[in-house]
Amino acid sequence: MGEYTCVLGREGTLYTSKERGVKPLMEWITQGIHLEGFSAADKVVGKATAFLYVLAGVRQVYAPVMSEAAMQVFIRYGIRTEADQIVPAIRNRSNTGLCPMETAVSECETPEDAYKIILEKLKELSTKN
Repeated sequence: MGEYTCVLGREGTLYTSKERGVKPLMEWITQGIHLEGFSAADKVVGKATAFLYVLAGVRQVYAPVMSEAAMQVFIRYGIRTEADQIVPAIRNRSNTGLCPMETAVSECETPEDAYKIILEKLKELSTKN
């Protein structure tokens, strides 16, 4: 992955990003970029990101760090995964609590519901900054 936080590839097509969190996937999804059947490598994958990968139709995901909830989402939707480390939950960037996206989607059961909640949370966080 090198300097990238997120890399998706399929049959010679490559998408890369240096953005953190759910931002790269949200941008690609909202732009209507077709990611069906792609393979992904992502630095950190929590439940929110896992739901976005399901929504995008990605077929396999590798991450050095993945939450238990993300693994359960991938198992439920039949997406192949590989992780170097499975953690109980993803922590926020200052390591003072849980990731706000992980918390926001904790009760979500579908990728569509998660997407709506993630959109709302991103708007809320952008008004705070």
